[in-house]
Amino acid sequence: MTAPISGATARELVRCDRDGAVARLTLARPERHNSLVPELLDGLLAHVEAIRADERISAVVLAAEGRSFSTGGDVRGFHDRPPAELHDYAAGLVGRLNRAILALMDLPQPVIARLRGPVTGGSIGLVLAADLVAAVPEAFFAPYYVSVGFAPDGGWTAILPDRIGVQRAREIQLLNRHVSAAEAQTLGLVTEVVPADRIDARITEWLATLDGHVATGVRAAKRRLLPDWRRAAYAAGLECERRAFLAEVTRPEVREGMARFLDRRMAG
Repeated sequence: MTAPISGATARELVRCDRDGAVARLTLARPERHNSLVPELLDGLLAHVEAIRADERISAVVLAAEGRSFSTGGDVRGFHDRPPAELHDYAAGLVGRLNRAILALMDLPQPVIARLRGPVTGGSIGLVLAADLVAAVPEAFFAPYYVSVGFAPDGGWTAILPDRIGVQRAREIQLLNRHVSAAEAQTLGLVTEVVPADRIDARITEWLATLDGHVATGVRAAKRRLLPDWRRAAYAAGLECERRAFLAEVTRPEVREGMARFLDRRMAG
């Protein structure tokens, strides 16, 4: 039986439930493929802050409802925004995403990402912030920036090249290539690819393994794997992404790209 933390309701865009010493965060906007809007990121940030302050929590599982983990920033939310409001909306959204990525990285507790569907656009940053990643074979990563006109955010340029190499990151983004779960495991973005009917059991096994370790040792290892210099480099890179995103988002060709992207989604 799980118990809600801080009075979560069924319609929150991010739910946080306690299962013993494990906090389970769930993106809960499945009707929009868990695409990122300010309210969702505010909810995620609030829950992460509460988890950080709760010494009873020993591990975090980050999951999502529906067919997608997250499709990144809600393109409809950008497109339908009046042009005069677009810059400020984008600044707030990407700024919140950057804070969420860093807040997840900064958690002393290990974070396990559970991927049962696509991870596209800036939502990759939530996965890059995790310590362990379990994915079903059908999951994949994709950027989509060059097909819309947005500048990359979510760590596609600030974190991903550090993980997989600059040339591979360049190829994936310029060709707008899907990265399958199997390839993501080879690249080190996914810890293990697990059949859908086994993914929760595998995560339970990881949690049991972590629970068998000395908690202070786990937290010390996590701290040393993100030294201050690396964390500072990621933060600076994410801020550079935010500035580049803002420089592009109000261009007329980006609005046209958003319209084409949405038309293709509607036709599909």
